Amino acid sequence: MLGALAASADCADAYDRSGCYSGSAVDDDGVLTLNYTGNVKFDDGGRTAWQCLAQQNSAGGFDKLGPVIALPEGYTGYVRDPKVWRQGNHWYMVLGAQDRQLQGKVLLRAENLQQWQLLGEIACSGLNGLGPAVYMWECPDMFTFGDSTYLICCPQGVAREEKRFLNSHPSAWLSGTLDYQTPAYHHGPLHQLDAGFEFYAPQTTLTADGRRQLVGWVGTPDGEEMAQPTVAHHWIHQMTCLRELSSRDNKLCQQPIAELQALREAGQVYQGCADDAPSIEAQWLELLLESQGGIELNFADTLMVTGEWHYRYWTGAASRLQILCDHSSVEIFINHGEGVMSSRYFPTQPALLTLRGRAELQAHYWSLRRCMVE
Repeated sequence: MLGALAASADCADAYDRSGCYSGSAVDDDGVLTLNYTGNVKFDDGGRTAWQCLAQQNSAGGFDKLGPVIALPEGYTGYVRDPKVWRQGNHWYMVLGAQDRQLQGKVLLRAENLQQWQLLGEIACSGLNGLGPAVYMWECPDMFTFGDSTYLICCPQGVAREEKRFLNSHPSAWLSGTLDYQTPAYHHGPLHQLDAGFEFYAPQTTLTADGRRQLVGWVGTPDGEEMAQPTVAHHWIHQMTCLRELSSRDNKLCQQPIAELQALREAGQVYQGCADDAPSIEAQWLELLLESQGGIELNFADTLMVTGEWHYRYWTGAASRLQILCDHSSVEIFINHGEGVMSSRYFPTQPALLTLRGRAELQAHYWSLRRCMVE
């Protein structure tokens, strides 16, 4: 939706002349209203940021209403990505931020869409057991399942571990309770949101029937995206499939939305030893795979699960996989969404998926028809 906005680069004092950065959209008494960050970069290398509004007009475009929040005292120009929601009679907003000590913060603001006040920091470096290394929090999003309030975010500067947070910048989630009055967010440890090579900047929305859906970017800032072969064709990156979120055993789970099943063509079934399974065309593929033993999945000798080369890890017993393959991407959902791994890959087409191992497995798979937006 924010692609409808362009920077006002022709005006020297414009509040978004260096870019309309991401935000969120809300229904304000029947008017589609965008909350976004106006970014301004100065010639001396400094920068500032404004949180801005735009409203849809009768022609279907958007009219910019200008800034509603200036850069708060004590913070650098890295304050951005407003996520707005309504709770009771008030609007609330979470903002990613960095303070003057170069520590990452998540700020909470509340009032109405035109007048805001800073209530405080609800998640930050050194708070509730979080380490001090995080220097910026990007793309925060907050929502509740039952008694648990989840914060998803992109904390930059998280220390790499042996098997976690291995990307240049990760995406993560926290679970806890939010006290709107204090305000305070009492939460547990930081968890990876996606354990694959490429996933960033996820955002959620609530559907009319009450489902919380997420979409993310299959890419990573400061990663290897400029080495992708699509650069030669003047385009780069893609988005994930839409995912439905749920909370299970105090874990945030993700699964492909049920509507994607409409893309399935005639299904096929295999049951038996992995070594005897047929090769599967993986150009447009959905695969449901269950096994209690060790098996290896080889995606066209380009991407492997339990294979060689660079590694990413999801730790735990994986008994069920749901895999979505496109021309150049793979999304692997583990144990009904308990874990996810997303990645770009660029095999020679047509790509074949082969299975290896002596374990018994059950596989149900479908070729997927092209998805046309009408």
